[in-house]
Amino acid sequence: MQSLTPYAVAARRAASAAAAPPTAVKPERPAGSPVPPGDGLEARLAAVKEEMDARLALAAVAYEVNTAHIETPPVDWTRIGAPPAPAVLPPTTPPGPDPDATPVAALLHRASLRLRTDGWCSGTLTDEYGSLCSQGAIRKESGGDRTLEARAMTVLLEAIRRRFGPQVESVPSFNDAWGNGREPTRMMEQAAILAGARGI
Repeated sequence: MQSLTPYAVAARRAASAAAAPPTAVKPERPAGSPVPPGDGLEARLAAVKEEMDARLALAAVAYEVNTAHIETPPVDWTRIGAPPAPAVLPPTTPPGPDPDATPVAALLHRASLRLRTDGWCSGTLTDEYGSLCSQGAIRKESGGDRTLEARAMTVLLEAIRRRFGPQVESVPSFNDAWGNGREPTRMMEQAAILAGARGI
């Protein structure tokens, strides 16, 4: 077998390449033209993104051109007044009448505030931590006036029975029936409103 010269090898390769069928060349798709369905999801998404980027760039240029002539003067606060100050809400207080309205209403209102500040307890007028039951708060705020205390207890019991029915025997039994002071304090506030409405 005779050896081929480099020239002969190159000639044979050129002849075999000429005899092979030509491979199809995929034409490039112009920008903005729809993507054929066979190109795959990624290609279609890329084409849509490219088209949207072009539209957004065009819209941004159009906006700049259309609004270039509009002048926005600075705000003259001396002519229209200073901007409104941010609203400052008053501190929240438990609902109730004016503490100075009537003696019983004021006492019940102060007693409800006392329950909120000193804490609530059950089974005793006051516990070792200084917390109070409903009657203990009324007694502490009455300043030793047992007549005023009795009137406040009567109004409180009436307010409780209006809400929970006539089966409630007394203020202490109502107070001790709860696991926390939320409802006793709320009823104290309701009793203060009731006393204020009656003017007592």
